[in-house]
Amino acid sequence: MKPWQRGRSRAGTGSRRRSRGSALITELLVAMALVTGALVPLSLVVVRDMRALRAEYHRAAAMELVSGELEVLRAGAWRAWPEGVHEYPVSGWAVTNLAEGRFTLTRAGRLLRLEWAPARRQGAGRVVYECELP
Repeated sequence: MKPWQRGRSRAGTGSRRRSRGSALITELLVAMALVTGALVPLSLVVVRDMRALRAEYHRAAAMELVSGELEVLRAGAWRAWPEGVHEYPVSGWAVTNLAEGRFTLTRAGRLLRLEWAPARRQGAGRVVYECELP
């Protein structure tokens, strides 16, 4: 017998340790369930917000491009386009950050319409600008 164990009975010490260990494990499992129950909804909210912000960013970039190109067209570049619906080529640094989509130019009489339509319908909708020609 070791010196610190003198005068103590060894009977029943193992069952006490087991009951303490099982209580600690139960407490740990309950704590983990509470943390998981709090973090899972929080992470889902963060993911939803990330998607919404990405869609708004793509919409803002498309609005910038469509607005700028329509200004160029209204300044006189519209004369190079015959009446009808045409695929419109766009270049600029903002195109690299834009989601996949198509730019379409429609010229009908004095009405000029430039729009961007995303390839997939996830958040960012169509961006349409119209103007009347001088």
